Parts: sequence; structure tokens; C-alpha cells
Amino acid sequence: MCRDYNIENDLIPRIATCFGGGIGNTGSVCGAVVGATMAIGIVRKRSSSIEEWLATADIAREFRRRFEDEMQTISCRELTGIDLSTDQGREELMNSDSDIAMTVCFPAVAHAYRIVSDLLKDKS
Repeated sequence: MCRDYNIENDLIPRIATCFGGGIGNTGSVCGAVVGATMAIGIVRKRSSSIEEWLATADIAREFRRRFEDEMQTISCRELTGIDLSTDQGREELMNSDSDIAMTVCFPAVAHAYRIVSDLLKDKS
């Protein structure tokens, strides 16, 4: 999204470092969802009024609804079927024949990007 909107800041990729595995391998909210929500805020900028904030919050809410409609959940643990907070879960991910990154994580990121991109174009 930063490239799409010509936003340059070295901190932005670093901020997302711990999103993987559902926020630091806890299986919580999918990192793609967290990153997409952060992108909405970056592109829309800090609101100066409650009306602007509500409009941005509406975009975030619609993003979540569309993502959840497509992926059935925003939970990393539910998406992957693995508890990444355990050694066994992380080992299962690394040794998985199903290649969860390719079948779940990368598609989740692609869905998140597409949805946010569409929403932000509609609202600009």
C-alpha cells in the first residue's frame, strides 16, 4: 500500500515484524488483517475530527467484514489449523506437506491487499 500511495518510511516494514503467526505466533488475529488495518490508517492519515475518524473506522469495519466473508475467519489459528504458540505447532508449520504459507498465508495477504486497495480507491 505504501508503494501505491508513494509513502516512504523505513519504520513501516519494521512495525509489521511481529504480525506473523497471528501476532508473534500466538494464533490471534491474522497478521494480514492487522497489516491491512494499519495500512488504512497510514493512507487515511490521523483524523482531525470525529467524522473523519468514523469514516476511517467504517473502512476498517468493511475491510474486516469482506476479509471474514472470503476467509471465514480473521483468526490465524483457525485459518492455519495450527497452534503456533507451541513448539509442536511451529514444527508442524515448518514440516507441513500442505505448505500452509502457500495455501493460507500468502492468499490471506493477497485478499487483504485487494480488499484494502478496493476500499481505499472507493473512498478517495
